[in-house]
Amino acid sequence: MRVPNSVVLPVGTHVDCCQKQEVEEKRSNIMAKIAAMLAERKSNLAHFINNLEDSEEPEFYVDQWERLKEMESCTLTILDLVAVNCTDHRDIKKLEATILEHVKNEELFPEVVRVLPPVYRHVEAAIVDITQSEEMAGHGMMDLQYLLSELSQREHLASLDRELLQDILRYLHRIGLIVWYEEIKHLESTVFLQPTFLITTFKLLVRDRLVQQLESIS
Repeated sequence: MRVPNSVVLPVGTHVDCCQKQEVEEKRSNIMAKIAAMLAERKSNLAHFINNLEDSEEPEFYVDQWERLKEMESCTLTILDLVAVNCTDHRDIKKLEATILEHVKNEELFPEVVRVLPPVYRHVEAAIVDITQSEEMAGHGMMDLQYLLSELSQREHLASLDRELLQDILRYLHRIGLIVWYEEIKHLESTVFLQPTFLITTFKLLVRDRLVQQLESIS
């Protein structure tokens, strides 16, 4: 909701636990809830903006007003929910095909036809090579400056500077190859070259029925 022109594909899992009619009912219910949530967000933002504009001294609230207007301009496209049975490989392939179909839609993603400079492909290939090397730590974390020095030693990348690398990392972050939390001060100098490590860590910390599991331990 804070990213301009976002496209969201809702995915419903555990289809194997539901009857066919129940899946359709849940799909309709979820999409209706999403629509209601977006309508409420739009209404709340308009209400907050009007309150600031109608205040006695609106000039004191210019920063808040600009942030709210920026959020208001962030449009959100919600695609039809895809229901899958995660235990069925055919459903996983169906989800993959659906994602690829949407990504290739130029109306949804105008930048899909943009040709990337060769240096983007060189950096991407080099990072994949680094993650697959035996020297790579299991957690896949690397200091940004150290990553730059490693990449600069490779063919075609000798002229790579920090600013260009950061632009490329933003792109690689968007496509999911790496994770880089540049907006978080304590993590801005750390690049996660193996996002699967983060997923595994989050699964250990955030899990279903965690409280009940902890309470069951004597």
